[in-house]
Amino acid sequence: MRKRNIRFNLELNEKEKDRLVLLANRSGVSKSTLLRCMILGYRLCEKPDPEFYTVQKELSAIGNRVNQLAVKANALGFIDAPMLDEEVRRWRQFRLDVSRRFLKPRGE
Repeated sequence: MRKRNIRFNLELNEKEKDRLVLLANRSGVSKSTLLRCMILGYRLCEKPDPEFYTVQKELSAIGNRVNQLAVKANALGFIDAPMLDEEVRRWRQFRLDVSRRFLKPRGE
C-alpha cells in the first residue's frame, strides 16, 4: 500500500516554477521530495560538488591509516615512530589543502 495517497494540485507562475526546479537541482532531490521536506520543516542544503567526495575519501584513508597504527601499537606494545611521523605530515598537508580549497577567499 502506498504511503502517500493524497494528491495535491499546486499552481505556480513561471518564476516560482523556475525557482522550485533550481532548488531541487541544487539539493539533488526531486521537486516532490523538496516540497515534502520543506513542509516538514527541513532546511535542505545544496548537494556538495564532486571535490567534496574526494576530500571525504582522503580523510577516511587518513583515519584508516591512523587506526592501523593504533592496532599495531597495541599488538606490539610500541609505536612505529617513522610511520606516525609520516601520517602526521600527511594530516597537516591535508588540513592545509582543505583550508586553501574551501576556506580561503578566492578571486574570480
